[in-house]
Amino acid sequence: MKLSGRIAAGLAVILVPIAVQAQQGPPWPVKPVRFVVAFAPGGPADVVARLVGNKLNELLGQQIIVENRGGAGGNIAAALVARSAPDGYNALVTTSAFAVNVTLYASPGYEERDFAPVVNVATQPNLIFVSAAFPAKTLAELIATVRNGKFAFASPGLGTTPHLTGENLFRTIAKADVTPIHFSGAGPAVTALMTGEPPIASLAPTAALPQVRAGKIRAIAVAGATRFFALPEVPTFAEAGIPGVQDTTWTAIFLPAGTPAVIVQRLNEASNRVIQMPDIREKLEAQGLETVGGSSQQFSEYVKAEISKWGKVVRDAHMKAD
Repeated sequence: MKLSGRIAAGLAVILVPIAVQAQQGPPWPVKPVRFVVAFAPGGPADVVARLVGNKLNELLGQQIIVENRGGAGGNIAAALVARSAPDGYNALVTTSAFAVNVTLYASPGYEERDFAPVVNVATQPNLIFVSAAFPAKTLAELIATVRNGKFAFASPGLGTTPHLTGENLFRTIAKADVTPIHFSGAGPAVTALMTGEPPIASLAPTAALPQVRAGKIRAIAVAGATRFFALPEVPTFAEAGIPGVQDTTWTAIFLPAGTPAVIVQRLNEASNRVIQMPDIREKLEAQGLETVGGSSQQFSEYVKAEISKWGKVVRDAHMKAD
């Protein structure tokens, strides 16, 4: 039976919105979104979650609730989000520890396949720091000092890339007996460093920068290809006589696997809009963070490459967390 032009036109008016709605996917968000931060307040993951989350409140029209669940090198938060419903209301904000822990731990509580990578927000090089009273002023002096005694260094957590940077420097390169002391994030590690217990730290710079500027701790060397923009006076490992070390800490957002692709895309696009805002870039850079951004597919491929890279480091060093 042929439809009249008026009926056909009416059906078209009804069906077009339905088709658009189907293409757009389920409404999201219709309630607050929780950002589960894998580390304690003060570190890069916490800073990113709060700065980006505050702007996402405006863009998405719903509150972003930041919840710090530090511990086990980021595994507690990752396992929590991995088990949550894939509906876009629980996101993980973590660091490159995500890529290390799947190899370092026999049972980290999650696997790569448990997550949908959303966006790599920012990155920064790892640095070696000492307390203000520590006698060594250069990396060479630090190595000479630790070779002649028993020392410890603070890390933001077992399996974080700063932890591995420290292990590589002190155990592999310096052949020194320097024991890592793991904290629940960079903030607590910096607090300990300021008291000299321990007097050395391997950290991403976010939590450390204010204390460097206040003269309470000192940066010794940058584990990056170039000098760090926020501390241009600090030499790289290569400049200090140790070439080939280029270790960074990235900070990113993940959703549980199975989250509708349209929600992943919406959060990716909104996050990219936020980190392109001049005031957000300025605030992130003030914390030592360089923005990255890009598509969720680009980040997914990057995560796979990082898991491969750090997996080799962990296996070559015969490291195991449990």
